[in-house]
Amino acid sequence: MLGAIAGDIIGSVYEYQPIKSEEFPLFGPGNRFTDDTVMTVAVAHAILEGIDYAAALKSFGRRYPDAGYGGSFMRWIFEDAVLPYNSWGNGAAMRVSPIGMAFDSVARVLREAQLSAEVSHNHPEGIKGAQATALAVFLARSGATKETIRHEITGRFGYDLNRTVADVRPRYGFDVSCQGSVPEALIAFLDSRDYEDAVRKAVSLGGDSDTLACIAGGIAEAFYGEIPPLIADTARQLLPEEFLAVIGRFTRIYPV
Repeated sequence: MLGAIAGDIIGSVYEYQPIKSEEFPLFGPGNRFTDDTVMTVAVAHAILEGIDYAAALKSFGRRYPDAGYGGSFMRWIFEDAVLPYNSWGNGAAMRVSPIGMAFDSVARVLREAQLSAEVSHNHPEGIKGAQATALAVFLARSGATKETIRHEITGRFGYDLNRTVADVRPRYGFDVSCQGSVPEALIAFLDSRDYEDAVRKAVSLGGDSDTLACIAGGIAEAFYGEIPPLIADTARQLLPEEFLAVIGRFTRIYPV
């Protein structure tokens, strides 16, 4: 879970200033948590408290309204009713890593990922992106090889994962759709050699950098089993106490 959040923070300064290189400072004055982190913490809170995903997402969103939400999701946060808006955006996928860590079967992970997505992102592509991300996290923490993860995600969701970062990077641009960003984030993880490398590769694609790094970072943490202490400690320093409490409790109950 912290792997996804650290990826979001690292990628935050490159979301609207994309780079096409893996050589960049991980942290600087402009790094901050974004909506990816707020919603990831909200999903973890929903799991811990056994409450409805929509209630948690709206509650956290209303407390942190300046995190950089898209316009449609911002309106959704402040509506009293839970009315999904048929979104295929990657907001469904960016927040789902706690589900891959918390549940213990493929069927349950896929079901919970769907439930967490469809409260807002009920388009088939939005649901698919959330399910693919959660399943990748689950498989990674369960000891699956990268080739098994590639095979399972490709077979279930039809994503083209037989590409490399070098293949994707030259022509890739900003894309907030699940179908245009989840496969690329997965490729960044599949090409990586450790957690930091996965995040660097995700950012270097030059797209929706915070979300790409959030998705890749969540999978990488589950696969490699650790985040470099300097990255973890710096990310924690940029988070409110409320988030740290949720992360700490979640990690104790659902360790990597």
